[in-house]
Order: sequence, then structure tokens, then C-alpha cells
Amino acid sequence: QVQLVESGGGLVQAGGSLSLSCAASGTLFRFYTMAWYRQAPGKQRELVASITRDGSTNYAGSVKGRFTISRDNAKSTVYLHMNSVKPEDTAVYYCTVPGVVQAEGTQVTVSS
Repeated sequence: QVQLVESGGGLVQAGGSLSLSCAASGTLFRFYTMAWYRQAPGKQRELVASITRDGSTNYAGSVKGRFTISRDNAKSTVYLHMNSVKPEDTAVYYCTVPGVVQAEGTQVTVSS
């Protein structure tokens, strides 16, 4: 069973940048589609971004142009680079292999 370990959450000012990382165990990472979800207090979980095994990406409209998802198959790691962050980006961010496993989550707080 693949395991995911996140790092990089924290507090950032509006307009700033923050990057999240998610390292996967095992040897099958390169075959997985990877995704980042987030959930803010009182709101539904939403897909932030995803990246296929071939590198095709998909973004939520609210983050398009500000966030970038990428992957390094040699390091079995997926990244979420967040630029021009807004207070509404505040949430717990979850790295996932959709339908398979989800990391514990990392808090991102954007101060205004």
C-alpha cells in the first residue's frame, strides 16, 4: 500500500508564495495520477489540481494561473507551488492518489 507524506504547509501573507511537497513510498509512483485537494472550515472538499502519469495537468478555476502542480518521478514526489495566495486559499491541503490513498493533510493559512 502506497503511503504519502506531505510537507511545506504553514502561514503566509496574502500575495506571497508557498510550496507543498508530497513524497510517495514504493516503486509505482510514476504510474499514478496525483492530485491535491483542499478543505476549508465549513466548506466541501475540492479538487485543487491534478497531474497524470504523462504530465497532463488540470486546475480548479479558482487557482488557475496562480498554482502549479508538478511531479518528479525520480524522487516519487509531487509538488504544489502556490503563488499570489489569497485568504480564501486557507485550508487543509491533501495529497492524494485518487481513489487509493490520501495523506494526512497539511494546513495552509493565508493572512490578509
